[in-house]
Amino acid sequence: MFSRAQLPPPPPPVEIRSWPDREALLTDRAVVLGELVKRHVSPARLATLWLWGVLCAVGWSLVSAALITFEETYDIFSAVLAVILAGMGACCAVPAVVLVVIGLRRDRDIRRLLSAWGGLDRDPVRDARLRMPGVSLVWLLSSFALCVLGLYTCIAVPATDEAVRGGFGLAALFMGLGMTCWLVGLIGVTKAFAHRRWVLRVLVGAPAPEPLFSAGGGAHR
Repeated sequence: MFSRAQLPPPPPPVEIRSWPDREALLTDRAVVLGELVKRHVSPARLATLWLWGVLCAVGWSLVSAALITFEETYDIFSAVLAVILAGMGACCAVPAVVLVVIGLRRDRDIRRLLSAWGGLDRDPVRDARLRMPGVSLVWLLSSFALCVLGLYTCIAVPATDEAVRGGFGLAALFMGLGMTCWLVGLIGVTKAFAHRRWVLRVLVGAPAPEPLFSAGGGAHR
């Protein structure tokens, strides 16, 4: 129904809505919400986020290797190697950061559409599959574990004797990898809580909106 690069449109304004009856509205609402939830917190989205994190970590590792090489360089060949490593690292890290930023902006738009379409009506039967408690729990636990690992790598590891003796390049390596893990985990935790908040406010906790259609099937004006 929708291309991978295109988000579903927002619901039309009240004055131009043309659903013939409530069942047609609920059907369209279920289709759109299902697509939005899949694009927001599906396992594929979690794998994509981690893939971007891995790409950024590889890039930072190459940049850190360049710093270590600069610290230990004694000839022109080592300096050239360091420049090549830094360039390769930038080619990995910069696209990953750009993709993460684009993904965050897209998630913001998705959450707005989820609130807009979810607020049209209430459909407990179809809404049950949108809650996805197991998937959101996987998002939360895995992302929290990644945050913990990132903080430990960023703070505790650079303070060890081995890292101190390794110089600035090695400390930068651990701090960069730890910060990458922490940021990716933080994004995942935020998305898990955002999805749970949407479920509680829109699908469960909010009072049912005024019906768009009367008992006789005519649309309210």
